Amino acid sequence: MSTLYLTHPSCLKHENGLGHPERPDRLRAIEKLLSHELFNDLTREQAESGSIEQIARVHPQNYIDLIENSRPTEGHAYIDPDTSMNKYTWDALLNSIGAATYAVDQVMTGKHKNAFVATRPPGHHAETTRACGFCIFNNIAIAAEQARKVHGAERVAAIDFDVHHGNGTQDIFWSDKDLFYGSTHEMPLFPGTGAKNETGVGNIFNAPLSSGDGGEKFAEAMKERILPSIKNFSPDILLISAGFDAHTSDPLANIHLNEKDFSWISAELMDIADKQCEGRVVSILEGGYHLEGLAKSVGVHMQHLMNAAK
Repeated sequence: MSTLYLTHPSCLKHENGLGHPERPDRLRAIEKLLSHELFNDLTREQAESGSIEQIARVHPQNYIDLIENSRPTEGHAYIDPDTSMNKYTWDALLNSIGAATYAVDQVMTGKHKNAFVATRPPGHHAETTRACGFCIFNNIAIAAEQARKVHGAERVAAIDFDVHHGNGTQDIFWSDKDLFYGSTHEMPLFPGTGAKNETGVGNIFNAPLSSGDGGEKFAEAMKERILPSIKNFSPDILLISAGFDAHTSDPLANIHLNEKDFSWISAELMDIADKQCEGRVVSILEGGYHLEGLAKSVGVHMQHLMNAAK
């Protein structure tokens, strides 16, 4: 078996305007790093378009219609102050959904042990009916529903180590005991959610970090709150909101992780997946805005995915 790597050229055409941190160069930096011979064994495929039906398992049709009808013919249409669309964004959204759901299909049917999805826009801030924080549709939540509705997964876990709390995923998972959401993130920081006492129906596990925290505090939060909770949940598939903006060089936050920390958590998650759900993992890119830090962090994450797939 090999690790499946999915992306699509349309995701390079979505852009938020000059100077915006969530920019096409993020994917270019990842592609350049993954061209190294260390990653020759990746199975690389181009994502196909997802469907409205797949999106509608998470987002209501009137919200989907609002987004589709907001497409500009030129310039940008702002969905919220931080989140905009250009004329290519709709295609990028559909291909991001297509990549996330296809990755789940491939992993749940055993064609690949695991997968990494490098698309944009990211998704974990997108709530059921609200775009937020560069995110429009929630890729992780849509992937979770693909696993459940198409492949019969009974319990799906999503782990989020992006530096910003995934308010959208929490919102969507909040009242469903068969969905698990665990997050480490800087707090206080955008979007302002993610306190320990936000627990849903006992399925939400937040482990906030303080400004200036580094790898030791990150590992402590994971070991004490997140990792044991995943083991107790015993998922059928593990989804990862793979945000790398907790890197010490990232301009949008103040957590001081490095590649060793992302390597450590990747290894821990692969080990849990191996023991809990036959190694089934789909990792989906979220944040990460310092290009070198992002690329190097994706590289170590990918190496653990590849090692787990052997």
